[in-house]
Amino acid sequence: MSNMMTQDQIETLRELIKEVDTAMLTTATEEGLVSRPMRTQEVEFDGDLWFFTKKETNKYDEILHNQDVNVAYAGKSYVSVRGRAEIVEDLDKKKELWSKVYEKIMQTSYDDPNVILIKVKVEAAEYWEGGNFIKSVVFFYKRMTGQSSKTADINETLELNS
Repeated sequence: MSNMMTQDQIETLRELIKEVDTAMLTTATEEGLVSRPMRTQEVEFDGDLWFFTKKETNKYDEILHNQDVNVAYAGKSYVSVRGRAEIVEDLDKKKELWSKVYEKIMQTSYDDPNVILIKVKVEAAEYWEGGNFIKSVVFFYKRMTGQSSKTADINETLELNS
């Protein structure tokens, strides 16, 4: 299995999520799972999802303890993306992704040391068109632990070759 997505898979996912303004980010806590709305990043999807947040949030602490996350999008289609999150504090990356919208929402600027990025490396995505049937399950990344990503249900699985 390759750790790289094909261009077709990137394009499919890009098309499905590009016009959805808000995604639901699910993180794990000691009490269980928590979902919260996050503004979808306006940059072209290339295999990673990006979100702005602040250090003084529960999701920041949750990701430091457990990097497994899910991101759900509801638009013309329904998309569920599973991945591994990491905290990114790179000033150049924050500047690149920042917009006036974030300034208004977060009441600060990109160079605020409390502002951080959440980068989600996509491992798998499934999507439903019209809300009825799962169209595809695509596994993009192999787990860092070396486990292969498999699904136990009847969904079509596309394995990526090296």
